[in-house]
Amino acid sequence: MPELPEVEVSRRGLEPFIAGRTVTAAVLRTPRLRNDIPEGLTALLPGLHLQAIHRRGKYLLFDFGCGQLLLHLGMSGSLRLVPPGTPPQKHDHFDLCFPDTVMRFRDPRRFGVLDWLEGLGQQHPLLNALGIEPLTDDFSGDWLYQATRARRAPIKPVLMDAHLIVGIGNIYASESLFLAGISPLRAACRIGRERCERLAGAVKETLAASIAAGGSSVRDYVHSDGGAGCFQLQCAVYDRAGTSCTHCGTPIRSTRQAGRSTYWCPCCQT
Repeated sequence: MPELPEVEVSRRGLEPFIAGRTVTAAVLRTPRLRNDIPEGLTALLPGLHLQAIHRRGKYLLFDFGCGQLLLHLGMSGSLRLVPPGTPPQKHDHFDLCFPDTVMRFRDPRRFGVLDWLEGLGQQHPLLNALGIEPLTDDFSGDWLYQATRARRAPIKPVLMDAHLIVGIGNIYASESLFLAGISPLRAACRIGRERCERLAGAVKETLAASIAAGGSSVRDYVHSDGGAGCFQLQCAVYDRAGTSCTHCGTPIRSTRQAGRSTYWCPCCQT
């Protein structure tokens, strides 16, 4: 599933080419993705001026001033810019057309979301329960320390809880914990203030590195120009079970936590 870095890379790739432009047409090829798509959406969008593209967690918000188009990439979605007139492929479900380019939403598994928020300052139910943005100044070691005092669960699934912190997917949780030297098996409430400072910094550093690398392409995710992300190629522990730790040579271990694979070095992470 595309996580915060992949969604942010998509936002940055799209905004210079379509923000400030007027929608000429909208094409919908399915009535439903994860949820029903609002009726009349394709009639509403033409003529609207796209002011900016925002991100909240893993959601993109296309701001038209009078309202916002909310889009989630789902499990397998991607957004590409294609020339006008480019024939759609099987899983191309939505086009947002501008005078000289088309933003095309592809979603093979149809688990994405497409919705409309009317007016200014409206909040979508899917956004109401989202936690803190990890790339903001508000996300700090002190915040993380306070937020985890009552959490007895292992720290890795806690990091991945979008109600607490948004956008830290499986790859980024594993890599952040390795960078911070913290075992993914350690109870969140047993991580002290100093180590929380280190972990918050590691989360920011890992997410920033992934954004710089274009995100991670492990299945369907691609950039707006069709290129693939490459952060997964520089992972220290993720998907490296049985190989030697790049720091100490100890074999990387793996286990399952909350239904997801976890990778860590038992020597470097305690």
